[in-house]
Amino acid sequence: MTNRGQAAHFKENIVLYGALLANVGIAIAKFVAAAITGSSSMLTEGVHSLVDSGNQILLLYGQHKAKRPPDAAHPFGYGRELYFWAFVVAILIFAVGAGVSIYEGWLHIADPEPLRDPTINYVVLAIAVLLEGTSWTIAVREFDGKRGASSWWQSIRRSKDPAGFIVLFEDSAALAGLALAALGVWASHYFTDPRIDGVASVAIGLILAGVAIFLAREAKGLLIGESADAAIIARVWDIVEKRPQITSVNHVRTIHTAPDAVFVAISADFTDDLPMGEAEQLIEEIEREMRKAVPELTSIYIRPEKRADAVVQKRPS
Repeated sequence: MTNRGQAAHFKENIVLYGALLANVGIAIAKFVAAAITGSSSMLTEGVHSLVDSGNQILLLYGQHKAKRPPDAAHPFGYGRELYFWAFVVAILIFAVGAGVSIYEGWLHIADPEPLRDPTINYVVLAIAVLLEGTSWTIAVREFDGKRGASSWWQSIRRSKDPAGFIVLFEDSAALAGLALAALGVWASHYFTDPRIDGVASVAIGLILAGVAIFLAREAKGLLIGESADAAIIARVWDIVEKRPQITSVNHVRTIHTAPDAVFVAISADFTDDLPMGEAEQLIEEIEREMRKAVPELTSIYIRPEKRADAVVQKRPS
C-alpha cells in the first residue's frame, strides 16, 4: 500500500484507530491501578478496555477481509464478512466484558479486600475519561456527519456500517462505566464498605450486557440480510416507472452485500408489443441510469414479468 493509500485508509477508519489507541493506553493504566489498590471496579474497567481494544482489531480485520474482490465462490464479494465480525464483537462484549465484570464484582462483594489509598484510581479514571472522551467525540462527529436529516436512533437502526455505531456504543458504555467506577471507589471509602466497589463492578457488567444484546441484534439483522434504505428503493422505482415502455413496476427487492454495496432485483411489466432487441437495450439504459443515480448499486437484475403473474409490492412512500 502506498503512503497515499495508507493515509486514506487511516482517515477512512479514524474512528476505529482512535478508539484502539485510547483503549490500549487506558487498559494498561487501569490494570496498574487495580494491582496497586485492589479495586474491583478498576480491574473490571481494565478488562472492559482490553475487550474494547480487541474489538477494534477484529473490526479492522473484518473491514480488510470484506474488501476482497468477488470470485467464483462468492460472486457478490465478501462485504458481509464485516457483519460476521461485528457479531463476534457483540458476543465478546457479552461473554468477556459483561461476564468478567459481574463475576469480579460478585467475588468482591462476597469476599471484599481491605480499602487502600484511592488516589491512583482517581488519577487513572481522569486520564481514562480524557482519552475515552476524545475517542467518543471522534465517533460522534463521524456518525453525525453521515446521518443527514435522520434522528440519531433512526440512523443507528438504518446504518449498514457496524464499525461506526459499535464504536459509538462502546465509547458511550465506557464513559458510563468510568462514572460508575469513580462512584464505586468514592462510596466504598466514604461509607468504609469495600463491597460497594463490587456493586459498581456488577453495574458496569449489566451495562455492557445491555449494549452487547443490542449490538448482537443489529449485527444479526445485517448477517441475515437487510434491504436498502427506503429512499434508495423509491429512487430505483422512479427510474423504472417513468419509462413509457413499462406499464407497471411489480416489485423492487434489495439486499446489502456490504455497507456500501446493494444488490437489487426488479420485476416490471413491459408493453406487449416491445421487441426483444429493444427490451434488451432498454434494460441496459435503465441499468446505466441507476448506477449513475445510486452508486451503491453494484448488482442489478431486471426481470420482465406480467403483473398478473408477479408478486406485487407496494411502492415505498
